[in-house]
Amino acid sequence: MVFYKRKRFFERWSMTLLIISLTSLFSLISFVILAIKPEWIDYLALMPLNIMQGKYLWTLITHIFVHGGLAHLLINMFALFSIGNLCEKIIGRKRFLWFYIIAGIFAGITAVLLSGFFGSGFGERIFGSPDTFMVGASGAIFAIAGLFVILLPKIRFSIIFLPFFSLPAYIMIPLVLFLTWIVTYAAGLPIGNTAHFGGFLAGLAYGYYLKTKYKKKVLLLQRYFR
Repeated sequence: MVFYKRKRFFERWSMTLLIISLTSLFSLISFVILAIKPEWIDYLALMPLNIMQGKYLWTLITHIFVHGGLAHLLINMFALFSIGNLCEKIIGRKRFLWFYIIAGIFAGITAVLLSGFFGSGFGERIFGSPDTFMVGASGAIFAIAGLFVILLPKIRFSIIFLPFFSLPAYIMIPLVLFLTWIVTYAAGLPIGNTAHFGGFLAGLAYGYYLKTKYKKKVLLLQRYFR
């Protein structure tokens, strides 16, 4: 006789959907909080200068789950939904959660260091200002994309605004990073390119680790997605 363990409520959901739900809820609550108490932004958003002074260190985590408006939230959650489920199936539910959070923290630390040391004068338009608040899951999302560059370099990616145009991951992801950085510099837009870059590096590093440790499995995976 075989007994099946009944899954708990949240175990029936993919980790990607759980993260999307938590991020959406936390972001919506933060919209209300900051509308009433805008000075509380120090407690939720990441400011490099604060971190370098040893203050509000928890924002290295909270900033991943806060967004700068509804459009920002929707775009990031759509991107996470598009690539998160496949990543979760490849590396596993628990590993995906830890990878997502650690990569988001690493993205934040990268932004803190680059803007803190190089974000003054001319460097501000390239690396961002150390006294500018940063929010969003895009650093962690770029980590997932970076992981695909190593594990599935030929899987095709498209841009949300150009759904009918796609390129292999090893071309599209670095291209998006580069073009976004150029557009940001030219137009002076407040986009966290340093966090994107940090997340991308985290994804590359973890992808290389997995590829080295599980050579045969990665080869089989690449044959399936070639």
